[in-house]
Amino acid sequence: CLPANQERFANGKLVTVQFHPSAQVVMTAGHDRSVSLFQVRNFSLNPKIQSIYLESFPIYKARFSMDGEQVIATGTHHSMFFVYDMMAGNIIPIPKVRGVEEKFLRNFELSPDGSFMLLIGTSGYLHLLSMKTKELISTMKVNGRCTASAFTPDSSKIYSYSKEGEVFIWDVRSRKCLHKFEDEGSLEGKCIAVSKNNQYVACGSSSGVVNLYTTDTCLKENRPKPVKAIMNLVTSATCVTFNPTTEILAVASRDTDEAVKLV
Repeated sequence: CLPANQERFANGKLVTVQFHPSAQVVMTAGHDRSVSLFQVRNFSLNPKIQSIYLESFPIYKARFSMDGEQVIATGTHHSMFFVYDMMAGNIIPIPKVRGVEEKFLRNFELSPDGSFMLLIGTSGYLHLLSMKTKELISTMKVNGRCTASAFTPDSSKIYSYSKEGEVFIWDVRSRKCLHKFEDEGSLEGKCIAVSKNNQYVACGSSSGVVNLYTTDTCLKENRPKPVKAIMNLVTSATCVTFNPTTEILAVASRDTDEAVKLV
């Protein structure tokens, strides 16, 4: 296959590559302050659909909304974020979310049902926003610092992974902590993923070890035993993700070239 972004290579580090939820489109975004959309064809050229440029806003993360109509983008050093409305072609700045006191807004997750946006703040704060209005619904707090979070496939729970290696499980409706457990052997939590069939939870840490748990044990035990510890990465595990049918887990480290393993 040809490079997806053949028609417009980025001038800086790419931080996001994501397929559109329903169309044959791929998005790239990165430190060159741009978001680009390309049509994905099988073996012919992947034509560029468009690029948008965000003035003095190097992008930290960008994601399609679940209905595929918007792109949400956060910056590397900003407390604001942008919403790109693809239907109207408008770029909408969200300058300040009332009730969210954060110097930088970088990491976030979108709920699979399209209702919520979770902003991962500093000092352990998690801010739950309405996807429709981008207004604050509630704030939750973990002990220590939260490094990564993931919604369950039905959007009813949130798994939040702390820098100290603890995972907190939240009920989205009541915003109460249902349970917490220790990730075995974790020195520093880095990334977390829940499988699409809600059977497994994967936790990646700074040592490069990725622990795979069944969700049943995560909800019951304080120190669950992983069904498998994946030791293939030698640098920090910075990304874990399951394929849609929960048969493959991809683990990756951005600290070294070509550190991607499929399990």
